[in-house]
Amino acid sequence: MKRIFYVAAVNVGVLSNVFISSPLFSQVLDSSGTTLDEVVFTANKFPNKSSLTGKVMVIITRKHLEQSGGRDLSQVLHEQAGVYIGGANSNAGKDKSVYLRGAAIQHTLITIDGIPVYDASGIGSNFDIRNISIDNIERIEIVKGSQSTLYGSDAIAGVINIITRKPSSKAFNAHGHLSYGSYQTSRQSTGFNGKKKAFDYHFNYSFFNTQGINEAADTTVGADKDGFTQHGFSTGFGWQPQKKIRLQPFFRFSNIRGDIDQGAFADDRDYTFQEKNYQVGTKNEFIIGKAQVNLVYHHNHLEREYVNDSFHIKPGSFDRYSRGFYTAKEHFVDAYVHSPLSKKIQLVAGADFRYSESYQEYASISLFGPYTPPPLSPDSLSHTQSAIYGALTFNSPKGFAFEAGNRLNFHSEYGTVNVYNLNPSYLWNERMKLFTNFSTGFRTPSLYQLFSEFGNRELKPEKAITWEGGVQFFSNNKKITGRAVYFIREIKDLIFFYTDFTTFDSWYINQDKQKDHGVELETNYNFSKGDFRVFYSYVNGEITTRQNNKDTTFFNLLRRPKHSYGIHIGYQLNSHLYFSSHLSVFGERKDAYFDGVLFQNVDVTLKGYALWDLYIQYAIAKNRLKSFADLRNITDSRYSEVAGFNTRRFTITGGIRFDLAFNKDAK
Repeated sequence: MKRIFYVAAVNVGVLSNVFISSPLFSQVLDSSGTTLDEVVFTANKFPNKSSLTGKVMVIITRKHLEQSGGRDLSQVLHEQAGVYIGGANSNAGKDKSVYLRGAAIQHTLITIDGIPVYDASGIGSNFDIRNISIDNIERIEIVKGSQSTLYGSDAIAGVINIITRKPSSKAFNAHGHLSYGSYQTSRQSTGFNGKKKAFDYHFNYSFFNTQGINEAADTTVGADKDGFTQHGFSTGFGWQPQKKIRLQPFFRFSNIRGDIDQGAFADDRDYTFQEKNYQVGTKNEFIIGKAQVNLVYHHNHLEREYVNDSFHIKPGSFDRYSRGFYTAKEHFVDAYVHSPLSKKIQLVAGADFRYSESYQEYASISLFGPYTPPPLSPDSLSHTQSAIYGALTFNSPKGFAFEAGNRLNFHSEYGTVNVYNLNPSYLWNERMKLFTNFSTGFRTPSLYQLFSEFGNRELKPEKAITWEGGVQFFSNNKKITGRAVYFIREIKDLIFFYTDFTTFDSWYINQDKQKDHGVELETNYNFSKGDFRVFYSYVNGEITTRQNNKDTTFFNLLRRPKHSYGIHIGYQLNSHLYFSSHLSVFGERKDAYFDGVLFQNVDVTLKGYALWDLYIQYAIAKNRLKSFADLRNITDSRYSEVAGFNTRRFTITGGIRFDLAFNKDAK
């Protein structure tokens, strides 16, 4: 029996949903437990059925995001197989570290609507996901394994593509969300969108505020709570002046501010931060013959400020006052074509260009007096990258699929680096899919690593080789599906912060080698009124570094569990009432923190922990109005994600959502 599914078809440059039949079944497991042969963009950089790619993907749908209650983006990602977010359940303002398949945070690329985003002012250039409100997200596509061929630097462990909310087919649609919960946490969001003839538009605004918890695990008298506030705004429109042209300008803004502490076990009453992020650009599509040409421009502007007016002095505190101010600007242009060369072969080919700059200033007063180094300006903190890339995909009616791609990247400092990928897969008898992926990736040194006072302009890019192989199976009735994957990742020329203990000079060098491997197991069961999902992830790794003229190898995946499990069940009791339950289990983790009294690093082992969450939803008015309750950490588990920092205990959030459409479908 053929299966009906949704596919986004390219129709004169516009994606439209249609029903079609297919005997193929997907390698994608979505986070609601449903197996879908739906259209995805991230894997191939053009809309493609997931059954036609050998890449390992997870989709988080809008339905799942709406059923996440009071959770933020980091907590939703934290529930996926192979994804661990350090700080996901710590204080809301605590930094959120994305560890995909155990890789370092700078080795996972964040993209928004397929466009790579970076923080050019950071040591590792990784984008801060706190700037993305979950209420402004339509869906998330996670592609695991190196994706540098299509997406460039940092995509060594994979890509997390955040797809923002888009217009509906109605002339006018309004949606919103209002909730309140533990720690005096409130969320509000509102938006409207629509389509009228050749014009469509969308507008979304979100607000999040919480009193928070004491971020540091400091039990001294007078320790304060560290609040957090976020404003998020996005807007854009689409204009199709003729059938073969579509123009889509957009604008996004985020403003987050919060209270933070000095460090592990060290409260601070006067330490604050603020971060502003502006993104503006346009995505344009042109149909020329059978080919679609895409022209993308994106400008990313970020400002961060940290101020510590330390009237409250802790034992071991170093700074009495400090202020750091950092800006980052990036211009990104991408021009690529997607062309069907035949019924079996698809081509993607393009070129991109990126200009990055940063301004940084810092001042402090410490035990040793004032410290005011000269500011670092864009005159010294800037670089450019450009690339040409291409990929061919082949799909045989007999079940064989293959992708091969290559990217040649040019950097203004170190020159060129070349990466490629080979991804064959075979679907046998509609019951079993075998796949293997071999890919290389790279990470460009950041501006700070190249040009700061510790910079080294001779740095080379970090280079990776990833191999993964696995199998996916389907039951006769297609209600049960599962996937097993094994991967190996090796990275050479890792950038290391080196100190010469003779002169006490420090700078960045290429020295270390990293080797990781792991297993991911996932099983889904879909029944008439719900779904059941189980997953297990294992990751292990070691680094080889040169110390005292000798190679030393040791486990270094700090804060990342070797073992993690997840069990999810969702059930629709009737047309109104839905509930889901999710259990996450994380094994023990190694960590280290700096002791300001002993003035040295302390190694610790963080105990494993389990989190049990429950979500309940009641819908009325044809699902246009929904009330919900989200209960998290029901067992009130006490644990640490980061040594010396607190996590949230049992929390409850209640609220309502509405989605109202007016007028008939747009013509």
